[in-house]
Amino acid sequence: MQMPAPIRAPTFLSRRRLFEQKLSDLHKCTDFNQLKQLHALIYKSNLHNHPFVAPKLVSALSLCRQMALAVNVFDQVEEPNSHLWNTLIKAYVQNSRPDKAFEVFCEMRCSGVSPDNYTYLFLLKACSGLKSIKMIHAHVEKCNFYSDLFVPNSLIDAYSKCGLTGLEESKTLFGVMSERDLVTYNSMISGLVKAGELKEARKLFDEMPERDRVSWNAILDGYVKAGEMRTAYQIFEKMPSRDVVSWSTVISGYAKAGDIDMAKVLFDSMPAKNLVTWTIMISSYAEKGNGKEAVGLYHRMEGEKLRPDDTSFVSILSASAESGLLGLGKKVHQSITKTSYKCSTLVNNALVDMYCKCGSLNRAWSIFNSIERKDLISWNAMIHGLAMHGHGKNALQLFDRMKREGFEPDKVTFVAVLSACSHSGLVKDGIHHFYSMESDYEIAPEIEHYGCMIDLLGRGGCLNEAFGLVHSMPFEPNVVIWSSLLGACRMHNAVELANEVLDQLVKLDPENARNYSMMSNIHANAGDWGSVASARSRMKETGGERANKGVSSIELHDEFHEFTVMDTTHPKSDSIYETVDGLSQHLRKIACVPNVVV
Repeated sequence: MQMPAPIRAPTFLSRRRLFEQKLSDLHKCTDFNQLKQLHALIYKSNLHNHPFVAPKLVSALSLCRQMALAVNVFDQVEEPNSHLWNTLIKAYVQNSRPDKAFEVFCEMRCSGVSPDNYTYLFLLKACSGLKSIKMIHAHVEKCNFYSDLFVPNSLIDAYSKCGLTGLEESKTLFGVMSERDLVTYNSMISGLVKAGELKEARKLFDEMPERDRVSWNAILDGYVKAGEMRTAYQIFEKMPSRDVVSWSTVISGYAKAGDIDMAKVLFDSMPAKNLVTWTIMISSYAEKGNGKEAVGLYHRMEGEKLRPDDTSFVSILSASAESGLLGLGKKVHQSITKTSYKCSTLVNNALVDMYCKCGSLNRAWSIFNSIERKDLISWNAMIHGLAMHGHGKNALQLFDRMKREGFEPDKVTFVAVLSACSHSGLVKDGIHHFYSMESDYEIAPEIEHYGCMIDLLGRGGCLNEAFGLVHSMPFEPNVVIWSSLLGACRMHNAVELANEVLDQLVKLDPENARNYSMMSNIHANAGDWGSVASARSRMKETGGERANKGVSSIELHDEFHEFTVMDTTHPKSDSIYETVDGLSQHLRKIACVPNVVV
């Protein structure tokens, strides 16, 4: 007996249902090729001006960064309603075009369509300053949209991001609100915490009729940022429930406060760790110069099958750069290469900066040249790297190449350029670039640029010009500038000028024994032993003779080893001195260096 064929729905009905399903999810589509096919079907079905379909199509095109096509869809609707206008405003905000969002808002009002509460919610996200927020606020008051709590809550949040003046506006609005919900309180507390008004934030927190995890995390963040870790931990302990944000906040707080052991205890106690907490701990160990722990944690993180993202890579590489942990930086770079991670310009810039600061200039140069889409930060990092290693001429050549490729320097570029001139003794070049800042690029020199110029003139023996610049610059000279001048006076045996500089340094930094140590050396070079004794005496009075000894450090097997003069604190100091003594005896025997003193 022949079995009947299974019954199937007509093909046209299946296609229709599929099309309807795709239309309902259209606003979520991020695949531009798929979206083009759907767009064609929508036109074929004559649905392009349908009030349900058009906003979804605009949203989808916005997600695919196709704003020209989104505007084209909008323009084909004869009488767009408020929902479609709002969708276009939101699209411009999402595509970082706040100016166009406000332009559409004006067109909307001119066309006779009344904005609704959603219009102002989207526009608040486009606001970049207090003036535009106040304008939106005035419209909200005029239209009486306060009944929708989303609107005043969004106003409080927007005001709170505009400094102390904005905070006062948000306080005023909070005070006149007849109805408040959890979001209102949380927005206000977050604004107070951001402005450093911790006491007021705590008072409001205690007054809250109910709290959620956002409330607890906001006040916890406030105490952590204020460095009040004891109170922060008490808050943490009282929390009815904790999430990854709570754990990350308190771990980061202890790490920044220098209590890395407590941070590690909390990290190990965490029920579920994510990429953020791993990054915090690895970066914290790196910042403390503890490469062994940092590399060990990095290996553990990889063992957990967590793949770092741009933020994690940049954070760890930045910490490695500041501490000079080349081993950790290389480990991160190896992971990037091994996993074929597609590096963004941001990550490549961090790699260039790390290798420069860790002394591996060739690797930095190789990565710099491999960056497909260099930005100004790429150029600045490489120029600064060449500058700090004494390759002044190469740095200036790279600066010229940067300009030829269409990049306009900023104030950071000129710090690097002037530093390059200073480290390489290129006085004429430095003077030229310093004065070109304002004349060619309308960049007013800041104290860092004056500091570089004063250091350049001082190193180049132009001490009178350096002093003239100190007295004529529109800033009060700081400790760094006076210390730079004192170093120049020592280099060129300028005793009288050195005494003048020391007087200024004593006013600004009276407890720093290094200043008297340098003056002692200056007087010693001049043969003035009475002044040497006086400087040594004043150095002892500061109590800083021992504390200000120079420190040398070396990285070996992902660990830093520090040494001072006649240091015996290192666990292997006996064998180190034995080796040094053996080398000294050997040198005396072969008479390479007579009268070697160790």
